[in-house]
Amino acid sequence: MKNEKVKSNILTVALIIMLAGIIGLGITLYNKQKEYATASQNEYNMAFYELVDYVQNVESYLAKSLISSSSEHGAETLTNVWREANLAQSYLSRLPIESQELENTEKFLNQVSDYSYTLSRKNIYDENLTEEDLKNLKDLHNYSIELENTLNQLSEDLNSGRISWKELTKKDTLQFAQEVSSISKDSFSSLEENFHEYAGLIYDGAFSEHITTTDKKGLTGDNIDEETAKQRVKDLLGEDNIKEISNIGLSENANIPVYDFSVKTNQEDNVNVAISQKGGHVVLMNSNREVTTEVISQDEANKKGKEFLAQKGFPNMKETYYLKESGIVTINYAYEQNGVIVYSDLIKVKVALDNGEILGLESTGYLNSHSERDTSKIKISKEEAKKSLNKDLNIQSEGLAIIPTEWQTEILCYEFKGKIEDTDFIVYINAENGKEEDILIVTNTPNGTLTI
Repeated sequence: MKNEKVKSNILTVALIIMLAGIIGLGITLYNKQKEYATASQNEYNMAFYELVDYVQNVESYLAKSLISSSSEHGAETLTNVWREANLAQSYLSRLPIESQELENTEKFLNQVSDYSYTLSRKNIYDENLTEEDLKNLKDLHNYSIELENTLNQLSEDLNSGRISWKELTKKDTLQFAQEVSSISKDSFSSLEENFHEYAGLIYDGAFSEHITTTDKKGLTGDNIDEETAKQRVKDLLGEDNIKEISNIGLSENANIPVYDFSVKTNQEDNVNVAISQKGGHVVLMNSNREVTTEVISQDEANKKGKEFLAQKGFPNMKETYYLKESGIVTINYAYEQNGVIVYSDLIKVKVALDNGEILGLESTGYLNSHSERDTSKIKISKEEAKKSLNKDLNIQSEGLAIIPTEWQTEILCYEFKGKIEDTDFIVYINAENGKEEDILIVTNTPNGTLTI
Protein backbone atom coordinates (compact mmCIF):
# COMPACT_ATOMS: atom_id res chain seq x y z
CA MET A 1 0.00 0.00 0.00
CA LYS A 2 2.83 2.25 0.93
CA ASN A 3 4.72 1.41 -2.30
CA GLU A 4 1.64 2.18 -4.40
CA LYS A 5 1.32 5.52 -2.65
CA VAL A 6 4.99 6.28 -3.33
CA LYS A 7 4.53 5.31 -7.00
CA SER A 8 1.47 7.48 -7.19
CA ASN A 9 3.36 10.43 -5.76
CA ILE A 10 6.24 9.88 -8.18
CA LEU A 11 3.81 9.74 -11.09
CA THR A 12 2.13 12.92 -9.92
CA VAL A 13 5.47 14.70 -9.61
CA ALA A 14 6.50 13.46 -13.05
CA LEU A 15 3.24 14.71 -14.55
CA ILE A 16 3.69 18.06 -12.86
CA ILE A 17 7.25 18.33 -14.19
CA MET A 18 6.11 17.32 -17.67
CA LEU A 19 3.26 19.83 -17.57
CA ALA A 20 5.62 22.53 -16.35
CA GLY A 21 7.99 21.67 -19.18
CA ILE A 22 5.20 21.91 -21.76
CA ILE A 23 4.04 25.22 -20.30
CA GLY A 24 7.63 26.50 -20.23
CA LEU A 25 8.17 25.44 -23.85
CA GLY A 26 4.92 27.13 -24.84
CA ILE A 27 5.94 30.33 -23.07
CA THR A 28 9.36 30.21 -24.73
CA LEU A 29 7.87 29.72 -28.20
CA TYR A 30 5.32 32.48 -27.54
CA ASN A 31 8.05 34.84 -26.39
CA LYS A 32 10.19 34.01 -29.43
CA GLN A 33 7.24 34.64 -31.73
CA LYS A 34 6.53 37.87 -29.90
CA GLU A 35 10.18 38.91 -30.20
CA TYR A 36 10.12 38.18 -33.93
CA ALA A 37 6.92 40.19 -34.38
CA THR A 38 8.40 43.05 -32.35
CA ALA A 39 11.60 42.99 -34.41
CA SER A 40 9.55 43.14 -37.62
CA GLN A 41 7.45 46.01 -36.26
CA ASN A 42 10.60 47.87 -35.24
CA GLU A 43 12.10 47.37 -38.70
CA TYR A 44 8.96 48.70 -40.40
CA ASN A 45 8.78 51.61 -37.96
CA MET A 46 12.41 52.48 -38.64
CA ALA A 47 11.86 52.43 -42.42
CA PHE A 48 8.69 54.51 -42.14
CA TYR A 49 10.16 57.18 -39.88
CA GLU A 50 13.28 57.39 -42.04
CA LEU A 51 10.95 57.93 -45.00
CA VAL A 52 9.17 60.70 -43.09
CA ASP A 53 12.49 62.36 -42.22
CA TYR A 54 13.79 62.28 -45.78
CA VAL A 55 10.55 63.64 -47.22
CA GLN A 56 10.75 66.47 -44.67
CA ASN A 57 14.33 67.12 -45.81
CA VAL A 58 13.20 67.20 -49.44
CA GLU A 59 10.58 69.81 -48.56
CA SER A 60 13.11 71.89 -46.58
CA TYR A 61 15.77 71.89 -49.29
CA LEU A 62 13.19 72.75 -51.94
CA ALA A 63 12.13 75.72 -49.79
CA LYS A 64 15.76 76.83 -49.50
CA SER A 65 16.26 76.52 -53.26
CA LEU A 66 13.47 79.04 -53.79
CA ILE A 67 15.23 81.83 -51.88
CA SER A 68 18.85 81.05 -52.69
CA SER A 69 20.50 84.03 -54.39
CA SER A 70 23.78 82.42 -55.50
CA SER A 71 24.40 79.72 -58.09
CA GLU A 72 27.00 78.01 -55.87
CA HIS A 73 24.65 77.52 -52.94
CA GLY A 74 21.75 76.81 -55.28
CA ALA A 75 23.72 73.92 -56.78
CA GLU A 76 24.51 72.55 -53.32
CA THR A 77 20.90 72.84 -52.16
CA LEU A 78 19.49 71.13 -55.26
CA THR A 79 22.08 68.37 -54.97
CA ASN A 80 20.81 67.83 -51.42
CA VAL A 81 17.26 67.54 -52.79
CA TRP A 82 18.50 64.87 -55.21
CA ARG A 83 20.17 62.92 -52.40
CA GLU A 84 17.29 63.12 -49.90
CA ALA A 85 14.69 62.13 -52.53
CA ASN A 86 16.77 59.08 -53.46
CA LEU A 87 17.04 58.05 -49.82
CA ALA A 88 13.28 58.52 -49.38
CA GLN A 89 12.70 56.15 -52.31
CA SER A 90 15.01 53.59 -50.69
CA TYR A 91 13.07 53.54 -47.42
CA LEU A 92 9.72 53.59 -49.22
CA SER A 93 10.72 50.30 -50.87
CA ARG A 94 11.33 48.70 -47.44
CA LEU A 95 7.75 49.13 -46.27
CA PRO A 96 5.70 45.90 -46.22
CA ILE A 97 3.12 47.14 -48.72
CA GLU A 98 2.59 45.10 -51.85
CA SER A 99 0.49 47.40 -53.97
CA GLN A 100 0.72 49.10 -57.32
CA GLU A 101 -0.84 52.13 -55.60
CA LEU A 102 2.59 53.18 -54.30
CA GLU A 103 3.94 53.61 -57.81
CA ASN A 104 2.70 57.21 -58.00
CA THR A 105 4.50 58.12 -54.80
CA GLU A 106 7.69 56.49 -56.01
CA LYS A 107 7.27 58.30 -59.32
CA PHE A 108 6.88 61.60 -57.47
CA LEU A 109 10.11 61.10 -55.52
CA ASN A 110 11.92 59.97 -58.65
CA GLN A 111 10.82 63.08 -60.55
CA VAL A 112 11.87 65.36 -57.69
CA SER A 113 15.26 63.65 -57.70
CA ASP A 114 15.79 63.87 -61.47
CA TYR A 115 14.58 67.43 -61.83
CA SER A 116 16.63 68.80 -58.92
CA TYR A 117 19.69 67.02 -60.31
CA THR A 118 19.15 68.67 -63.70
CA LEU A 119 18.79 72.15 -62.21
CA SER A 120 21.84 71.67 -59.99
CA ARG A 121 23.90 71.03 -63.15
CA LYS A 122 22.66 74.34 -64.52
CA ASN A 123 23.81 76.14 -61.39
CA ILE A 124 27.19 74.43 -61.38
CA TYR A 125 27.83 75.62 -64.95
CA ASP A 126 26.70 79.13 -63.96
CA GLU A 127 23.55 78.96 -66.06
CA ASN A 128 20.67 80.91 -64.57
CA LEU A 129 17.43 79.15 -63.72
CA THR A 130 14.52 80.25 -65.88
CA GLU A 131 11.17 81.50 -64.61
CA GLU A 132 9.72 78.14 -65.64
CA ASP A 133 12.40 76.32 -63.62
CA LEU A 134 11.53 78.35 -60.54
CA LYS A 135 7.81 77.80 -61.06
CA ASN A 136 8.38 74.04 -61.35
CA LEU A 137 10.44 74.08 -58.16
CA LYS A 138 7.66 75.92 -56.38
CA ASP A 139 5.13 73.34 -57.60
CA LEU A 140 7.37 70.52 -56.43
CA HIS A 141 7.70 72.21 -53.06
CA ASN A 142 3.92 72.53 -52.71
CA TYR A 143 3.42 68.85 -53.58
CA SER A 144 6.16 67.84 -51.13
CA ILE A 145 4.32 69.71 -48.35
CA GLU A 146 1.17 67.73 -49.14
CA LEU A 147 3.09 64.45 -49.07
CA GLU A 148 4.78 65.45 -45.80
CA ASN A 149 1.42 66.28 -44.21
CA THR A 150 -0.03 62.95 -45.30
CA LEU A 151 2.94 61.04 -43.87
CA ASN A 152 2.70 62.98 -40.60
CA GLN A 153 -0.98 62.03 -40.30
CA LEU A 154 -0.14 58.38 -40.94
CA SER A 155 2.57 58.64 -38.30
CA GLU A 156 -0.03 59.84 -35.79
CA ASP A 157 -2.35 56.99 -36.80
CA LEU A 158 0.42 54.43 -36.28
CA ASN A 159 1.48 55.92 -32.95
CA SER A 160 -2.10 55.99 -31.66
CA GLY A 161 -2.86 52.45 -32.82
CA ARG A 162 -5.61 53.51 -35.24
CA ILE A 163 -3.76 51.55 -37.91
CA SER A 164 -1.01 48.94 -37.53
CA TRP A 165 1.61 47.27 -39.64
CA LYS A 166 -0.21 43.97 -39.14
CA GLU A 167 -3.25 45.45 -40.87
CA LEU A 168 -1.21 47.21 -43.52
CA THR A 169 0.58 44.02 -44.53
CA LYS A 170 -2.69 42.33 -45.43
CA LYS A 171 -2.97 42.11 -49.19
CA ASP A 172 -6.48 43.52 -49.22
CA THR A 173 -5.48 46.63 -47.25
CA LEU A 174 -4.71 49.59 -49.48
CA GLN A 175 -5.32 52.39 -46.97
CA PHE A 176 -1.65 53.32 -46.59
CA ALA A 177 -0.83 53.18 -50.27
CA GLN A 178 -3.95 55.04 -51.33
CA GLU A 179 -3.52 57.81 -48.73
CA VAL A 180 0.14 58.42 -49.53
CA SER A 181 -0.15 58.31 -53.29
CA SER A 182 -3.42 60.19 -53.76
CA ILE A 183 -1.77 63.62 -53.70
CA SER A 184 0.70 62.79 -56.46
CA LYS A 185 -1.71 61.45 -59.11
CA ASP A 186 -1.54 63.58 -62.26
CA SER A 187 0.43 66.24 -60.36
CA PHE A 188 3.36 66.27 -62.75
CA SER A 189 1.85 65.82 -66.19
CA SER A 190 3.15 69.28 -67.13
CA LEU A 191 6.69 68.33 -66.08
CA GLU A 192 6.90 64.82 -67.55
CA GLU A 193 8.49 65.96 -70.81
CA ASN A 194 11.35 67.50 -68.82
CA PHE A 195 12.47 64.17 -67.41
CA HIS A 196 12.83 61.69 -70.24
CA GLU A 197 16.18 62.99 -71.48
CA TYR A 198 17.77 62.73 -68.03
CA ALA A 199 16.61 59.20 -67.17
CA GLY A 200 20.02 57.61 -67.68
CA LEU A 201 22.18 60.07 -65.78
CA ILE A 202 24.39 58.77 -63.00
CA TYR A 203 25.50 61.33 -60.42
CA ASP A 204 29.22 61.65 -59.72
CA GLY A 205 29.31 64.93 -57.87
CA ALA A 206 32.23 67.28 -57.57
CA PHE A 207 32.62 66.35 -53.90
CA SER A 208 31.82 62.64 -54.09
CA GLU A 209 35.24 61.81 -52.58
CA HIS A 210 34.99 64.16 -49.62
CA ILE A 211 36.77 63.27 -46.40
CA THR A 212 34.84 60.76 -44.28
CA THR A 213 37.11 60.67 -41.22
CA THR A 214 38.43 63.51 -39.10
CA ASP A 215 41.27 64.17 -36.74
CA LYS A 216 39.35 64.17 -33.47
CA LYS A 217 40.78 67.41 -32.13
CA GLY A 218 38.71 67.47 -28.95
CA LEU A 219 39.63 63.92 -27.98
CA THR A 220 42.65 64.74 -25.85
CA GLY A 221 44.63 62.57 -23.42
CA ASP A 222 46.11 59.07 -23.29
CA ASN A 223 44.28 55.77 -23.67
CA ILE A 224 42.70 54.44 -20.46
CA ASP A 225 41.72 50.94 -19.38
CA GLU A 226 38.23 49.69 -18.52
CA GLU A 227 38.62 50.10 -14.77
CA THR A 228 39.65 53.73 -15.17
CA ALA A 229 36.63 54.27 -17.44
CA LYS A 230 34.43 52.68 -14.79
CA GLN A 231 35.69 55.18 -12.24
CA ARG A 232 34.83 58.00 -14.67
CA VAL A 233 31.24 56.70 -14.71
CA LYS A 234 31.16 56.79 -10.92
CA ASP A 235 32.51 60.34 -10.93
CA LEU A 236 29.90 61.36 -13.50
CA LEU A 237 26.84 59.94 -11.74
CA GLY A 238 28.06 60.07 -8.14
CA GLU A 239 29.30 56.84 -6.58
CA ASP A 240 26.82 57.12 -3.71
CA ASN A 241 23.95 57.18 -6.21
CA ILE A 242 24.95 53.95 -7.98
CA LYS A 243 23.35 50.67 -6.90
CA GLU A 244 24.87 48.47 -9.60
CA ILE A 245 27.22 48.98 -12.55
CA SER A 246 27.92 46.49 -15.34
CA ASN A 247 30.77 46.56 -17.86
CA ILE A 248 29.44 45.87 -21.38
CA GLY A 249 32.82 46.05 -23.11
CA LEU A 250 34.85 48.10 -25.57
CA SER A 251 33.21 49.24 -28.82
CA GLU A 252 36.30 49.54 -31.01
CA ASN A 253 34.56 50.15 -34.35
CA ALA A 254 32.54 53.16 -33.23
CA ASN A 255 33.25 56.66 -34.54
CA ILE A 256 34.94 57.17 -31.16
CA PRO A 257 36.05 53.88 -29.48
CA VAL A 258 34.26 53.73 -26.11
CA TYR A 259 33.81 51.59 -23.03
CA ASP A 260 30.08 50.97 -22.53
CA PHE A 261 28.48 50.64 -19.10
CA SER A 262 24.99 49.88 -17.84
CA VAL A 263 24.12 51.47 -14.49
CA LYS A 264 21.21 51.05 -12.09
CA THR A 265 20.78 53.92 -9.66
CA ASN A 266 19.46 53.79 -6.10
CA GLN A 267 16.17 55.09 -7.50
CA GLU A 268 16.02 52.03 -9.83
CA ASP A 269 16.64 54.16 -12.94
CA ASN A 270 18.67 52.61 -15.75
CA VAL A 271 21.48 54.72 -17.20
CA ASN A 272 23.73 53.91 -20.16
CA VAL A 273 27.14 55.57 -20.25
CA ALA A 274 29.90 55.51 -22.88
CA ILE A 275 33.42 56.67 -21.95
CA SER A 276 36.03 57.24 -24.66
CA GLN A 277 39.03 54.93 -24.64
CA LYS A 278 41.24 57.90 -25.48
CA GLY A 279 41.24 60.45 -22.69
CA GLY A 280 38.27 59.05 -20.76
CA HIS A 281 35.77 61.65 -21.99
CA VAL A 282 32.01 61.27 -21.58
CA VAL A 283 30.71 60.52 -25.08
CA LEU A 284 27.20 59.46 -24.17
CA MET A 285 25.01 59.33 -21.07
CA ASN A 286 21.32 58.51 -21.18
CA SER A 287 18.82 57.80 -18.38
CA ASN A 288 15.42 56.15 -18.85
CA ARG A 289 13.79 58.02 -15.97
CA GLU A 290 10.19 58.98 -16.69
CA VAL A 291 9.21 62.61 -16.11
CA THR A 292 5.53 63.31 -15.49
CA THR A 293 5.49 66.97 -14.43
CA GLU A 294 7.01 70.22 -15.70
CA VAL A 295 8.10 72.63 -12.99
CA ILE A 296 11.22 74.47 -14.12
CA SER A 297 11.27 76.98 -17.00
CA GLN A 298 13.24 76.78 -20.24
CA ASP A 299 15.65 79.45 -18.99
CA GLU A 300 16.29 77.45 -15.82
CA ALA A 301 16.86 74.30 -17.87
CA ASN A 302 19.33 76.16 -20.12
CA LYS A 303 21.22 77.36 -17.05
CA LYS A 304 21.35 73.92 -15.43
CA GLY A 305 22.61 72.35 -18.63
CA LYS A 306 25.33 74.96 -19.02
CA GLU A 307 26.42 74.58 -15.38
CA PHE A 308 26.59 70.80 -15.75
CA LEU A 309 28.74 71.09 -18.88
CA ALA A 310 31.14 73.50 -17.17
CA GLN A 311 31.48 71.09 -14.21
CA LYS A 312 32.25 68.18 -16.56
CA GLY A 313 34.98 70.02 -18.48
CA PHE A 314 32.99 71.74 -21.24
CA PRO A 315 33.21 75.52 -20.57
CA ASN A 316 31.92 78.44 -22.67
CA MET A 317 28.92 76.61 -24.11
CA LYS A 318 25.93 78.58 -25.39
CA GLU A 319 22.42 77.20 -25.79
CA THR A 320 21.11 77.36 -29.36
CA TYR A 321 18.06 75.23 -30.21
CA TYR A 322 15.92 72.89 -28.15
CA LEU A 323 13.15 70.32 -28.29
CA LYS A 324 10.76 69.59 -25.42
CA GLU A 325 9.00 66.24 -25.19
CA SER A 326 7.45 64.18 -22.37
CA GLY A 327 8.70 66.47 -19.61
CA ILE A 328 12.28 66.44 -20.92
CA VAL A 329 14.01 69.17 -22.91
CA THR A 330 16.94 68.35 -25.20
CA ILE A 331 19.14 71.41 -25.65
CA ASN A 332 21.86 71.92 -28.25
CA TYR A 333 24.87 73.79 -26.88
CA ALA A 334 27.58 75.19 -29.15
CA TYR A 335 31.01 76.41 -28.11
CA GLU A 336 31.40 80.20 -27.97
CA GLN A 337 34.84 81.70 -28.68
CA ASN A 338 35.10 85.44 -28.09
CA GLY A 339 31.55 86.07 -29.23
CA VAL A 340 31.77 83.74 -32.26
CA ILE A 341 29.42 80.74 -32.12
CA VAL A 342 31.24 77.56 -33.22
CA TYR A 343 28.47 75.24 -34.40
CA SER A 344 30.90 72.37 -35.09
CA ASP A 345 31.54 71.97 -31.35
CA LEU A 346 28.08 70.73 -30.47
CA ILE A 347 26.89 68.99 -27.29
CA LYS A 348 23.32 67.82 -26.66
CA VAL A 349 22.00 67.77 -23.09
CA LYS A 350 18.73 66.31 -21.78
CA VAL A 351 17.26 68.09 -18.77
CA ALA A 352 14.31 66.85 -16.67
CA LEU A 353 11.75 69.61 -16.28
CA ASP A 354 10.47 68.33 -12.93
CA ASN A 355 13.67 68.91 -10.97
CA GLY A 356 16.40 69.99 -13.42
CA GLU A 357 18.27 66.66 -13.29
CA ILE A 358 20.59 66.01 -16.22
CA LEU A 359 19.28 62.84 -17.88
CA GLY A 360 21.45 62.72 -20.95
CA LEU A 361 24.51 64.04 -22.73
CA GLU A 362 25.98 63.43 -26.20
CA SER A 363 29.30 65.08 -27.03
CA THR A 364 30.41 63.48 -30.31
CA GLY A 365 30.43 66.74 -32.29
CA TYR A 366 32.50 68.54 -29.67
CA LEU A 367 35.03 65.70 -29.28
CA ASN A 368 35.43 65.39 -33.04
CA SER A 369 36.24 69.02 -33.72
CA HIS A 370 36.91 71.18 -30.65
CA SER A 371 39.95 73.47 -30.84
CA GLU A 372 40.67 77.19 -30.70
CA ARG A 373 39.94 78.74 -34.12
CA ASP A 374 41.48 81.63 -36.00
CA THR A 375 38.70 84.21 -36.18
CA SER A 376 40.80 86.99 -37.73
CA LYS A 377 40.01 86.21 -41.39
CA ILE A 378 37.20 88.74 -41.71
CA LYS A 379 37.70 90.57 -44.99
CA ILE A 380 34.29 92.12 -45.59
CA SER A 381 32.11 94.22 -43.32
CA LYS A 382 28.71 93.21 -42.03
CA GLU A 383 27.11 95.78 -44.31
CA GLU A 384 28.91 94.34 -47.34
CA ALA A 385 27.74 90.86 -46.34
CA LYS A 386 24.14 92.06 -46.28
CA LYS A 387 24.35 92.82 -50.00
CA SER A 388 24.41 89.05 -50.63
CA LEU A 389 21.08 88.52 -48.85
CA ASN A 390 17.73 88.04 -50.50
CA LYS A 391 16.18 91.52 -50.67
CA ASP A 392 12.97 90.23 -49.08
CA LEU A 393 14.69 88.98 -45.89
CA ASN A 394 13.63 91.08 -42.89
CA ILE A 395 16.73 90.86 -40.64
CA GLN A 396 16.03 90.43 -36.93
CA SER A 397 19.50 89.59 -35.54
CA GLU A 398 23.07 89.29 -36.78
CA GLY A 399 26.43 88.05 -35.55
CA LEU A 400 29.46 85.89 -36.34
CA ALA A 401 29.54 82.10 -36.47
CA ILE A 402 31.74 79.24 -37.62
CA ILE A 403 29.75 76.58 -39.46
CA PRO A 404 30.84 73.10 -40.55
CA THR A 405 30.48 71.81 -44.09
CA GLU A 406 29.76 68.27 -45.26
CA TRP A 407 33.32 68.21 -46.60
CA GLN A 408 34.83 68.33 -43.10
CA THR A 409 35.85 71.99 -43.39
CA GLU A 410 34.69 75.09 -41.51
CA ILE A 411 33.71 78.56 -42.68
CA LEU A 412 33.67 81.83 -40.74
CA CYS A 413 30.38 83.55 -41.56
CA TYR A 414 28.07 86.36 -40.73
CA GLU A 415 24.88 84.84 -39.32
CA PHE A 416 21.69 86.71 -40.23
CA LYS A 417 18.40 85.65 -38.69
CA GLY A 418 15.23 86.98 -40.29
CA LYS A 419 11.85 86.37 -41.87
CA ILE A 420 10.36 86.18 -45.33
CA GLU A 421 6.59 86.42 -44.99
CA ASP A 422 5.74 83.90 -42.23
CA THR A 423 8.89 81.75 -42.51
CA ASP A 424 11.97 82.21 -40.31
CA PHE A 425 15.36 81.75 -41.94
CA ILE A 426 19.01 81.89 -40.92
CA VAL A 427 21.39 82.83 -43.73
CA TYR A 428 25.17 82.40 -43.51
CA ILE A 429 27.36 84.73 -45.59
CA ASN A 430 31.09 83.99 -45.91
CA ALA A 431 33.02 86.64 -43.94
CA GLU A 432 35.96 86.45 -46.37
CA ASN A 433 34.29 86.68 -49.77
CA GLY A 434 30.60 87.51 -49.24
CA LYS A 435 29.29 84.25 -50.75
CA GLU A 436 26.07 82.68 -49.49
CA GLU A 437 27.18 79.49 -47.70
CA ASP A 438 24.05 78.04 -46.12
CA ILE A 439 20.39 78.66 -45.37
CA LEU A 440 18.46 77.17 -42.45
CA ILE A 441 14.71 77.18 -41.95
CA VAL A 442 13.74 77.84 -38.33
CA THR A 443 10.71 76.01 -37.03
CA ASN A 444 9.18 77.48 -33.88
CA THR A 445 6.77 75.13 -32.10
CA PRO A 446 5.27 75.02 -28.59
CA ASN A 447 7.80 72.28 -27.84
CA GLY A 448 10.95 73.88 -29.17
CA THR A 449 12.96 75.80 -31.71
CA LEU A 450 14.47 73.64 -34.42
CA THR A 451 16.36 74.20 -37.66
CA ILE A 452 16.24 72.23 -40.88
